[in-house]
Amino acid sequence: MFAPHAAIAGLGFMGPTHIQLLRRLGIPITGILGIDREEGEAVAKRMGISRIFKDYTELSESPEVDVVHICTPNYLHFPMAKAALAAGKHVICEKPLATNSQESAELVSLASEKGLTAIVNYNLRFYPLCQEARARIKEGEAGEIRLIHGAYLQDWLFLPTDWNWRLDPALGGQLRAVADIGTHWIDMVTHLTGLRVSAVLADLATFISTRYKPMQEVSTFVGKLETSNDYKPVPITTEDVATILLQFENGARGCLTISQISPGRKNYLWWEISGSKCSMRWDQENPNELWLGFREKPNQLLIKDPSLMHSTARPFAAFPGGHAEGYPDTHYQLFKQVYDAIQYGGSVDPSIIPTFETGHNELLLCDAIQLSTQERRWVDVHFK
Repeated sequence: MFAPHAAIAGLGFMGPTHIQLLRRLGIPITGILGIDREEGEAVAKRMGISRIFKDYTELSESPEVDVVHICTPNYLHFPMAKAALAAGKHVICEKPLATNSQESAELVSLASEKGLTAIVNYNLRFYPLCQEARARIKEGEAGEIRLIHGAYLQDWLFLPTDWNWRLDPALGGQLRAVADIGTHWIDMVTHLTGLRVSAVLADLATFISTRYKPMQEVSTFVGKLETSNDYKPVPITTEDVATILLQFENGARGCLTISQISPGRKNYLWWEISGSKCSMRWDQENPNELWLGFREKPNQLLIKDPSLMHSTARPFAAFPGGHAEGYPDTHYQLFKQVYDAIQYGGSVDPSIIPTFETGHNELLLCDAIQLSTQERRWVDVHFK
């Protein structure tokens, strides 16, 4: 039986996360590629990996690699994904897929031309109770969807001395908080409801206009644990906060707040969906609870338990009731479906799995959000 082998490019926060979940699935890892040889050797030693690729060309052209995981800064996503697809490799890429929609459109076209599996890691949709909510909405339990609102709040860039490559538009793109976490929220609610966003009215704000960049490299999320007296001031143009009004294709209205400077909020994604029959609410920091709200009877709180879940959502819960599942498990569920499809020569279901087309559509949304905040008006979203 064919057993696909993986290689991972990028060894910051996400690379080792991918490695851990691939090992849980029993996927062989051919090798890794870091920002430099020193990083590669450190991660290889820590995680027991024997091969370190000297550069991305060697990785993407290796006959021993079937699937390339791209976990690098955003500006490398397009050239790396393009090279991997051209070499006949399947790709799992961190979001955003590219730094602009022209690049993402090219990747969608190339993946289709090559007939390869090409995935964007919008993993958060795979929390078991989010899949439960989706199943219930699909069966009409919520009724007509009228209001979709929520937020994604963090505090890891709260201080002027907090630093990460995402703050540099040359590395992360022109949008920061929106592209990094806002697209996760939008992917989540559109996946749950099956509704596309039709128009946006956005306001973006940069509250910390000057930050102090440490002279040494800082990894994602761990910067607040590091101290340094050696900084240089850097002007900031990317947004700390975004507030976005949304219109959906069925006429539903929405509101999203995004922040990376909200004290005490570590990774707080929440959504609430109000329909003509009931409301549903979920948040990522309490992922094993789904709130169901009613007018005519007591509200309910569903605790994650496969035996109580909808039959189509049950496969996304890997452990029985009373056994909590969280962030790492979402990667497991996504990777499992993708590798099963590759191993058995099938194709992924794009209504469930976020493909490169999903990533391209998120960048088209980013285009509309950016234009809206620049021109201070509603902007229609046109998906191609």
